[in-house]
Amino acid sequence: MLLTILFFTIIGSVFSLLGGIILLFAKKTTLKISHLLISFAAGTLLGTAFFDLMPEAIEQAGEINIFLWVTFGVLFFFIIERFLNWFHFHSHEEWEEKKSKPTIPLIILGDGIHNFIDGVVIAATFLVSVPLGIITTLAVAAHEIPQELGDFAIFIHNGVSRKKTIMVNLASALISILGALITFFLRESIQSSLPIFLSLTAGFFIYIASSDLIPEIHHGEKKGFAFMETVLLIVGAFLIYFLVGVLE
Repeated sequence: MLLTILFFTIIGSVFSLLGGIILLFAKKTTLKISHLLISFAAGTLLGTAFFDLMPEAIEQAGEINIFLWVTFGVLFFFIIERFLNWFHFHSHEEWEEKKSKPTIPLIILGDGIHNFIDGVVIAATFLVSVPLGIITTLAVAAHEIPQELGDFAIFIHNGVSRKKTIMVNLASALISILGALITFFLRESIQSSLPIFLSLTAGFFIYIASSDLIPEIHHGEKKGFAFMETVLLIVGAFLIYFLVGVLE
């Protein structure tokens, strides 16, 4: 099981970098389709939360209030982002005063936290079932691709070389392995809490889709693409519904 978890964690981490790497070598094309990738990613996150994670959590819940933990997951991720945004705002003020370029470490910190959580999420779902783990890995990879596009763009804008951009983001992505390993080796102590982990993950996915991705779709809506963006969001959601039926 450990090798399976590590294999899919690496797939989720490395695959998510593809969008950024393609951006480095085909910038115009990648930027043209990035909003479409965001739409598809939002759909897969919502589909995974509502069609896979929450039903699985409810099935195993017993006396656990699943909806309480889903709500807690949304609020917890909101607090994390508020903290990072607050830190970024105050740090940015200092940089402006010093008339220096915005620094890259904050982006790495934020990515590291997200990637660690991704590793925990992938490992926890595989501990429940392999099909659930596979679907969760697909959802993680789908939402990380547009995020990496943005990160790579910021790195390049700030004059970081292509090689360094790839290496730093790769190192950040591989932090997910640490999250996966910790979760796996603590599996005996967290076994009874797996429904809580599934509920928290559902909350994370709902928050990312509704707070980060969908507003980005509305904000960056391009003329003539509104219909396609809508279709891709729906396709992403029901693709997960279809995969759940096939894999289970």
